[in-house]
Amino acid sequence: MEELASELLKELNCDTAFSIKLPAGLPLIGGVQLDIAESVVITWVVMAVILILSIILTSNLKVHNVSRRQLVTETIVTKLEGIVTGMIGEEGKRYVPYLVSVLLYLGISNIIGLFGMKPPTKDLNVTAALALMSIVLVEAAGIRKKGVGGWIKSFTEPIAIVTPINILEVFIKPLSLCMRLFGNVLGAFVIMELLKLLVPVALPVPFSFYFDIFDGLIQAYVFVFLTSMYIKEAIE
Repeated sequence: MEELASELLKELNCDTAFSIKLPAGLPLIGGVQLDIAESVVITWVVMAVILILSIILTSNLKVHNVSRRQLVTETIVTKLEGIVTGMIGEEGKRYVPYLVSVLLYLGISNIIGLFGMKPPTKDLNVTAALALMSIVLVEAAGIRKKGVGGWIKSFTEPIAIVTPINILEVFIKPLSLCMRLFGNVLGAFVIMELLKLLVPVALPVPFSFYFDIFDGLIQAYVFVFLTSMYIKEAIE
C-alpha cells in the first residue's frame, strides 16, 4: 500500500522540466534561477500543436473549388463558434475567438494523458491563471459595456445592502472556476492512475475513454460555459 501511495504521489507531483539561470549582470533579476515546470512545457506543446494545425488547415484557402480539408476546417470552426455564440449570445460575439481558443486548449490539455503526458490542468497554477484571465476579461467586458461608473454602480444592484456580496463574487468566481477545473481533472487523473496500478492493462481502457476523453472534454466545455455566462451577465 505504501508503494502504491508513493507511486501515486510521484505521478501527481508537478516536476521541474528544466531551469534557466539569468545572467548575473542583469539589474534586479541578475543571477536568479527560473524553474520551468513540466506543466509549462506541456502547455507549450499544446500551443505548438494548435498553431501548427492552424497553419496547415488554413493554408491555400479558396473561395471556389474548395478542398475537402478546407470544408472540414470551416465546419469545425463554424461549429465551435456556434457552440460558444450560443452560450454568450450575439452581444458578446467579440469574445468568441478567445473562448474558442480556451476551449481548444483545455480540450487538448485534458486528453493529453492518452499520449503519456501529464495534463497541465493538473497543476493548480495553470487552472488559477486560466481562471484569473477569464475573470479579468469578465470585468473588462462589464467596464467596456457600462463604463467605469456604471460598472461600479452594478455592485449596488439590485439593492445597496448586497454590495459586499457582489464585491465578494469578484473573488469567488475565479476561485470557483479554478477549483472546479483543477479538482475534476485531478480526480480523474488519480482514478486512472489507481486503475493502472491495481488492475490489468486491458481493464482501464473503458474507464480511460470516460475519464481521459469524455470527462476531459466536458470540463473544458463547463469552464468555457461558466466564463461565457459571467460575461453575459456583465454586459447585460
